[in-house]
Amino acid sequence: MALRHGPAAVDQGEMGAMMANVADTIRAETQAYRNKTAVIDGPVRLTYAELLIRAEALSAALKEAGVRPAQRVALAAEDSADYVMAALAILAASAVMVPLAPTTAGEEKEQVLARMGVNWLLFETRLNMHPDAVPFGVPHFSSKSFSLGRLDIEARLPAQYYEMNPAFIRFSSGTTGTSKGVLLSHETVLERTAAANPALEISAEDSVLWVLSMNFHFVVSILLYLRRGATIVVCSNRFPFTLFEGIARHRGTFIYASPFHYQMLAGSALFPADALRGVRMAVSTAMALSADVAAAFQKKFGLPLTCAYGIIEVGLPFVNRLGGSERVCAVGRAQPAYEVRLDQPEPDGTGEILIRGPGFFDAYVDPWQPRADVCPDGWFRTGDLGRLDQDGCLQIVGRAKTVINFAGMKVFPDEVEGVLRSHPDVADALVFGAPHPPFGQMPCARIVPRNPAAPPSPAVLRAYCAERLTSYKVPGGFEMVAAIEKTASGKIRRA
Repeated sequence: MALRHGPAAVDQGEMGAMMANVADTIRAETQAYRNKTAVIDGPVRLTYAELLIRAEALSAALKEAGVRPAQRVALAAEDSADYVMAALAILAASAVMVPLAPTTAGEEKEQVLARMGVNWLLFETRLNMHPDAVPFGVPHFSSKSFSLGRLDIEARLPAQYYEMNPAFIRFSSGTTGTSKGVLLSHETVLERTAAANPALEISAEDSVLWVLSMNFHFVVSILLYLRRGATIVVCSNRFPFTLFEGIARHRGTFIYASPFHYQMLAGSALFPADALRGVRMAVSTAMALSADVAAAFQKKFGLPLTCAYGIIEVGLPFVNRLGGSERVCAVGRAQPAYEVRLDQPEPDGTGEILIRGPGFFDAYVDPWQPRADVCPDGWFRTGDLGRLDQDGCLQIVGRAKTVINFAGMKVFPDEVEGVLRSHPDVADALVFGAPHPPFGQMPCARIVPRNPAAPPSPAVLRAYCAERLTSYKVPGGFEMVAAIEKTASGKIRRA
């Protein structure tokens, strides 16, 4: 298979000497923790020395196979110690990691590979993703078999890409439009992991109970934990049973999860009230946290949830350490390295959230847009709408593109969806604006009932919303559906 190279004919030794490398930084920063456990994955337990030695051996094998600096290597695997090892190997080789969730549909997978100009596929052999792939990494991987395949895809990336010291490309969520390939350099990854830690305070004393997907949360999270010498306990497979094992056997101190996970913990008989007594912080991220979930979790475990606001283009600019039940679902004040302002605020203070700080993405890949073109004044437009209170605490109220305009009044779908999901007969909800002259748009809802054989009636749902929402926010129409389409990262895909 012929591979068409872009202008990447840079000597690898020269590139390594000139530029930062995330894997090298982790190795240098964890010298004092060489004999400390880095990753626990079921029966697999790797020290920092073992993890980094194996990653370096895999990096050498990638180079021997022909992987060049700045080439894109798609990594497709389930969460595991081997996933961490493979990712570090790609970075150590100065190649670019492109996470590809194993559950990605065929057509979407082909789009990712083509749009990112992926040169190589590194995948769990069981996934059978490339007909000409060969076994790779034996005997360095701990529990999984991997294969490596070369792709004949023409890269259409400018010379500027190769000058950026690229490390990582991940698609944005694409909830309201076409997703974008977000490019981060090694320097950017190091900046944003450093900027994320003042509020999280990750240290070598922490055992992180990992339940999210590494395919979507490797940067900032996993790389920050490694930089700080923490132990990562992989609990994302067979959740919640693996989390129970992680708590019972490995004395976890830190959880970074979504509201979905916390709702399950609060309602699961598997976890008694004292199960999380050793956890110092439970961070809620990835989607909006409802007050009901936050209250149920704290009531059961006596541990408040800490909201965090992460953006793939920015990093982790907000973590809520303020406390207080009235602000539990806010994302808090900006971390010390970041600034925030609201653009064109409404009379109630709602405006688009703009952020400025370190670790911003370097470029969008397809179509190519360097950061300077996207953020000419240094401010990144998030597309989210929010309000700031007198203490500088940020409350996110919705997406600018999804706001419903009812007779000049704004309805935020996230708020209404949160109310609907709190109804005992509703498993999930999607709120959207339907054309409705002369009011402009009418909020309507698609509902996934908990019991499809006995769904709640529109009248019941309307009355339930009317008790909790201003009248113009109450949906005018309801439709029962079997499921609501989500992105690969679990967010609602909105038309």
